[in-house]
Amino acid sequence: MYKKSGIFALLINPTANHKKQMKVSIINIGDELLIGQVVNGNAAEMSRMLTAAGMEVCETTVVGDNAADIHKALERCLAISGAVLLTGGLGPTRDDITKSVLCDHFGCGMREDAEALANVSRLFAAKGYPLTEVNRQQAWVPECCTVLNNDLGTAPCMWFDTGDGKVVAAMPGVPFEMRYLMAHRVVPRLAEHFAVGSIVCKNVIVQGIGESFLSDMIKPWELSLPADIKVAYLPEAGMVKLRLTMRGGGAAMMDKAVAGLYELAADYIVGADAESVAEVAARVMKERGLSLSTAESCTGGRIASLLTAMAGASDYFKGGVVAYSNEVKESVLGVRRETLEQHGAVSEETVRQMAEGVRRLTGSDYAVATTGVAGPGGGTAEKPVGTVWIGIASAHGTEAKLVRYGDRREQNIARTCNEVLATLVRTVRKQQR
Repeated sequence: MYKKSGIFALLINPTANHKKQMKVSIINIGDELLIGQVVNGNAAEMSRMLTAAGMEVCETTVVGDNAADIHKALERCLAISGAVLLTGGLGPTRDDITKSVLCDHFGCGMREDAEALANVSRLFAAKGYPLTEVNRQQAWVPECCTVLNNDLGTAPCMWFDTGDGKVVAAMPGVPFEMRYLMAHRVVPRLAEHFAVGSIVCKNVIVQGIGESFLSDMIKPWELSLPADIKVAYLPEAGMVKLRLTMRGGGAAMMDKAVAGLYELAADYIVGADAESVAEVAARVMKERGLSLSTAESCTGGRIASLLTAMAGASDYFKGGVVAYSNEVKESVLGVRRETLEQHGAVSEETVRQMAEGVRRLTGSDYAVATTGVAGPGGGTAEKPVGTVWIGIASAHGTEAKLVRYGDRREQNIARTCNEVLATLVRTVRKQQR
């Protein structure tokens, strides 16, 4: 462990020719992460940002608000990486101990930073709150750090030079503050301090074929790939995301690899350069200037939620109806009573009328609908749990598809959403050629 008394200077020479190849470790701090009260989304977000900047993440670690555990994690990570990024434990309350641990690790005391104090004062004044002594403590930082100001919050980012070419940066755990600091302070500074390689990543969304069947289908392609390109299978509900990663190569090599994949699996590929089927569907609708609406029963509004969670949804999404009861299917969507009485809510006839009804109601170019038995109860011998009908309506007509899943409710809902959106993408591409 590196110790030094007093204050030392941050030494960075952006023009130096002796930059070290970049490897980064991430330590996320907080008891709430360990007990599952808060999902650790920071690690994933930080890893994505670092990878996009050409830096290799070699480890992510979660530790609680315990000084000894933070010390051990910091020592271990500094032994294997050139930079260690910490989040959490920078608040003004007694359980926030990250600053004191860093002071102990680097052998320095605390000081009040004028720039950090001005930032805290500004934020409290803007909200009309008095600056208490507890909140003023946010401006106290280890003497040996360089303060990187946090425009969005009271806890600054603290940057440490270990003296042997390695760095440590500590940020607040509040996700939007972390993202801001990573994008505007930490990643640019790391890029100046270290040699950054090129990393080209490509996601290919495959739907309608299982992981093992897909592996067999594309085996010749995978065996023929250059050694620099690595393939990872990331299965999700009813789909597989193929992630291709290449270090040090060019975009042309990656494009050639993806083209070879399409030659074998084009019938199952929904799209590329996307994180989800919903993202592909949104892109397809916007690129063609088409509008969409949804009528959902068994998916309970999940499809509309997936679409509207992405920026720009208002460019194509007209609206949706969650028609869980037969009364709403009939009174809002216009499903005929005799259809429900003769065929039931979970039927081809009902899903067709649901899709047509919401399209008529919203005036959209396309409409999708779902009705089924998500489970775990409600199934019958004729319509067991996992029975789902999906429908798509447009000026070209209405299509319906029956799919059958298992008895797990959440999985059934997620698989239905991916099935609907993938079917929408394929339908639009076929009809809008």
